Amino acid sequence: MSYALLDAARVAKAAKTSLDVLKSASESSEAHQRKMIMVERIAALASAAAESPSNDGVTLTSEEFWLISLNW
Repeated sequence: MSYALLDAARVAKAAKTSLDVLKSASESSEAHQRKMIMVERIAALASAAAESPSNDGVTLTSEEFWLISLNW
C-alpha cells in the first residue's frame, strides 16, 4: 500500500468538495453511504491536522487519495 504526506489544508478542502459532490448525488446505496463516511472521516482528520500548531500535514493511503480525487 502506498502512503503520501500531503498538505492538510488542501486535503481538507478537497475532501469537503468531494463530500459536497457525494451529497448531491441521488444515490442511496450502502456503498455510497460508506464512501460518504470515509470522506467525512478524512475531512475531519485533515481539518484537525490543518488547525494544529505544527501543521505537519496528513498522511493518506493511495486508496483514500483516490476516493477523494474521484469525487472532486
